[in-house]
Amino acid sequence: MSKKDKIQEEQDAEVGTATQDVEGDATSESTTEDTSVTEISKLKDEVAIEKDRYLRLFAEFENYKKRTSRERVELFKTAGQEVIVAILPILDDFDRALAEIKKSDDDSHFTGVNLINSKLRETLKLKGLEPIGTQQGDTFDAEIHEAITQIPAPEKKLKGKIIDVIETGYKLGDKIIRYPKVVIGQ
Repeated sequence: MSKKDKIQEEQDAEVGTATQDVEGDATSESTTEDTSVTEISKLKDEVAIEKDRYLRLFAEFENYKKRTSRERVELFKTAGQEVIVAILPILDDFDRALAEIKKSDDDSHFTGVNLINSKLRETLKLKGLEPIGTQQGDTFDAEIHEAITQIPAPEKKLKGKIIDVIETGYKLGDKIIRYPKVVIGQ
């Protein structure tokens, strides 16, 4: 081989090596691009998952705040419920005492007891206590009334109606704290 041929071969070998290097670089660049694209998509997925978790946690916290706020308002409305329920028998005693004093025609006692009764009822009314207006002849409603007993109706039109109210019922705010005890006609 001549010198020229050797030089040509060396140049061809160098070009081949250079071509291989360029092809290798292109392959490594595409592999790097694929890797970075997959990493970016993984990161986007992780961000989406974390964002979803954050939104759910935020919504849960908002629901918690609303629920505790409602519970607090309800607690304030019925804060004295135990005390008021304990006082209800005293109101019943006042009603019985007034009925007995009325029979005796003693106006001074009646006036004094009635004054105390009125003050107590007004104070309780300011705290949210209201009597449930149940009267003789009203239709019996199991949601509102508590039937003590059933008796034969004195009149046909009183069947399924309230014959007598044994104990007055009371509401504290919107909640019934004592159901009226009634006698109903059969």
